[in-house]
Amino acid sequence: MLLLITISFVAMSWIPVKLMIAFHQAPSPQAILILGGDFARTRFAAKFWQSRKNLDVWVSDFPENLKQQSLILTEEGVPMTQLWLDGQAKDTVTNFTTLVEQLTQAHLQHLYLITSDYHMRRASAIAAIVLGSEGIGVTPVPVSSHIEQESVWRVLRDCGRSIIWLITKRTGASLNPRTQRRISNH
Repeated sequence: MLLLITISFVAMSWIPVKLMIAFHQAPSPQAILILGGDFARTRFAAKFWQSRKNLDVWVSDFPENLKQQSLILTEEGVPMTQLWLDGQAKDTVTNFTTLVEQLTQAHLQHLYLITSDYHMRRASAIAAIVLGSEGIGVTPVPVSSHIEQESVWRVLRDCGRSIIWLITKRTGASLNPRTQRRISNH
């Protein structure tokens, strides 16, 4: 157990260094990442992209939402050549863990992160761990929702899951009964 704690601490201590390097090397975001689950986020992101047309748009959502995501973005002018759709997400942690390798392969070091304001604290924390472990930083762009902010418990729980992912490459999503139902339906 002590070895596991030591490995976790060492792995986590490198994240701030990697993030500082990423922000130094890429001070401006190089792409837009939208966390799905709410098409209001996508509509906002489409408008946001209008003043940043040189950036690719990445979407992480449930597979059943990707067609609508694509429709909203392309109707607003985002070319398919700049649109990257990923339907592997089961929850917020897997929004990041399923994409981190692709983002790294695309040589991205800095992203705009678009999600609802109530969800941003948790999403940013997970991004700092998962994406930060690969030297990818985020600039949060919250979408107004008028929903109460998520609890600190949810933030801490998913930070823990993110740390588990760093060590094992597993998020624990399979332990969530709600996620199991979603998986079994597809």
